[in-house]
Amino acid sequence: MLAIFVDGDACPVKTETYAVAGRYGVPVALVANSRMRVPEDQDVELIVVDGGFDAADDWIVDNVRAGDVVVTADVPLAARCIEAGAHALGTSGRVFSADSIGGALATRDLNAHLRESNAIGGGPPPITDRDRSRFRASLDQVVQQALREAGLG
Repeated sequence: MLAIFVDGDACPVKTETYAVAGRYGVPVALVANSRMRVPEDQDVELIVVDGGFDAADDWIVDNVRAGDVVVTADVPLAARCIEAGAHALGTSGRVFSADSIGGALATRDLNAHLRESNAIGGGPPPITDRDRSRFRASLDQVVQQALREAGLG
């Protein structure tokens, strides 16, 4: 059975994820370091992990299966999930693949270096309505692809 895993602590597109998952009847595992509200009328399970900085990431990698979908802004987590055979989608709607993840990791490392040297500041810009729309469309496509690959769609 296909599932969607959400790296939940700072995910700005949880509501959009629930909407797409509900449309296809795909269960969602929201993995976080703290408790948060999840819809009671949908197949959304909150997984609260104890532990360090990467505890949620490690839980996702330990539980994701080939063909599942992972929603995360964490590029190293996306790389680990792709290695496990899962689909990975950034919160901006960027679909990561085996072909693109190396470049995404390199860009992430470069930006981290630039932030450390104060050449650039801050983190990502706030998510816009356009970003949310792009994310919904991308997730819809990825879920359809995953269902076809699993023989479910």
